[in-house]
Formats: sequence, structure tokens, C-alpha cells
Amino acid sequence: MISITHEQHYVHAAVIGEFTIADFREFAQDVLYEIRFHGHANLLFDLTEMISYTLDMAVEEVRFTREHKRDFGRVAVVTDDQWVTWSAWLNQLLSDGEIELFPNVDAARDWLTQDGTATQAPASI
Repeated sequence: MISITHEQHYVHAAVIGEFTIADFREFAQDVLYEIRFHGHANLLFDLTEMISYTLDMAVEEVRFTREHKRDFGRVAVVTDDQWVTWSAWLNQLLSDGEIELFPNVDAARDWLTQDGTATQAPASI
């Protein structure tokens, strides 16, 4: 299941349970809306409640990232999962956006809403 909200400076997506292709497609539509009206998208992915993801979702994520590599500004990922960390590293290679990992939503939100350097240093990828 996915919960998506449009905040002032970013799109906030929280995944609960399994992250499926249907969830990703819903997320992609919201991101495309953001890109259409703001020229780029800043994203906050809260994956702390994600239990698993489907293989077709992972493939779609890579395809979408490559297709929109220049459409992302900052992407904050909240997780402590090693596989998600690896995926973020891979996406950094496929996207021109600035991708950082964070231990909690507050630190990620602070980084996304600032023009300069984050007040809390992000976790290294």
C-alpha cells in the first residue's frame, strides 16, 4: 500500500507493507503531475514500514528513473534496509537528481525544504 501527499516543496510517498506495481504506477502519476506543473520533482520516500516489494515494481522503477533522469531535483529516502540502500545507489547512477538516505522523516524533510546544505547530514550511500 502507498500513501501519497503533495507538500509545498516535495511529493511525500510512504510505503506500508508490500510495494507493488500498482502502487508504483499510482506514485508515477503523481510524480508526472508534479513534473508537468513545476518542471521537476523533489521526492520524500518513507520506506520504514515497507516489508517487501515485487520484482515487476523494481523493474518499473528503474525504467521510470531512466526515462525521467533529468526530471528529479532532490530525492530523500528514509530507510534502514540494506537492499533499499543498494537500490538508491543504483538509482543515483541512473538519475541526475540528488539522492540521499536518511534515518528519519524529519531529517529528510529538513533537507528537502532547504535551499542549501541539510541541517543533519544524510547517511552515506
